[in-house]
Amino acid sequence: MIHICICGGGGLGHTCGAVLSTAKGVIVSLYTKHPESWRSSFVVDDPNGKVFQGHFTDISDKAQDVIPHADIILLCLPAYLIESTLTEIRSFVSPKAIVGAVVGNTGFFMFAHRLLPGEQGLFAFQRVPYISRVDEYGIKAHLLGYKDELLVAVENVESTDVFIKELARLFLTPVNKVNSFYEVTLSNSNPILHTGRLYSMWKDWNGQPYATNPLFYWDWTDEASEVEMQMDKELFELLRVLRVSTKYFKTLLDHYESIDAASLTAKLKSIPSYATISSPMVHTKDGWIPDVKSRYFTEDFPFGLKTIYDLAHMNNVPCPTIDMVYTWGQKMISQNI
Repeated sequence: MIHICICGGGGLGHTCGAVLSTAKGVIVSLYTKHPESWRSSFVVDDPNGKVFQGHFTDISDKAQDVIPHADIILLCLPAYLIESTLTEIRSFVSPKAIVGAVVGNTGFFMFAHRLLPGEQGLFAFQRVPYISRVDEYGIKAHLLGYKDELLVAVENVESTDVFIKELARLFLTPVNKVNSFYEVTLSNSNPILHTGRLYSMWKDWNGQPYATNPLFYWDWTDEASEVEMQMDKELFELLRVLRVSTKYFKTLLDHYESIDAASLTAKLKSIPSYATISSPMVHTKDGWIPDVKSRYFTEDFPFGLKTIYDLAHMNNVPCPTIDMVYTWGQKMISQNI
């Protein structure tokens, strides 16, 4: 019997909890700040009509109740909670446990290397395994989409191939291992895609409300694409200097099947699942203002982009566009929080 403990009760906590707890030979517990809001049994459905009857054997806000007996500990948390949660649980983690993160660009490996024993088993996915949305917290959620494959970085795990096969079974998705934790830590997904777009929209904001809230993707501009392409180019130069394999690392142009700024803009404006996504803004009595408390700001600047920024400067890799966007984002947060 495999005992998995999920840390975090957001959308991914719901979907991962449901999928994993219905796997054969698995029991799942939950470490959450809101145990009173959860039922031990809950429901998650997927786009194919499948319904997962999720079940947590234990639900607690006390690490000592659920962490010590876990074989696998999975952090389904926003970036700003990774460090504090690892600090909370580290005294209770078994030396034989494998500690992982549902996505690695939160700085998970950086924090884990500093806070956990050097021989602790670790893993993190390059991208989240599912697209998730909570319907009723602790009761019902929707798994909106699966990935074709999951890429994972693994450290200090014996029989790595066996572990990879087990992850594929548990998450119902093919899993491939990358060679370095940098391959899941450094990402041109949200840390670049979100931050570059925000900069292009609001770099000249003077504090006055806007009349409307633009759609994040369907109102995309060539200016935003140019910023993205420059940031992406600088990231790939960092990967080259760090000698990180790009086998599983596509440029933004390749990922979105584009050849230049205009075609990238057209592609992002045409993706149906992106159609209704609005920009992170707050409506006031006078109009719309940027929401610096949204995850676009609280995660993508101080964690995702900061990791790229720090590593570039540590390795003397010029990154003028990343510098510009990161500095602007941090200023926005500090002045408007």
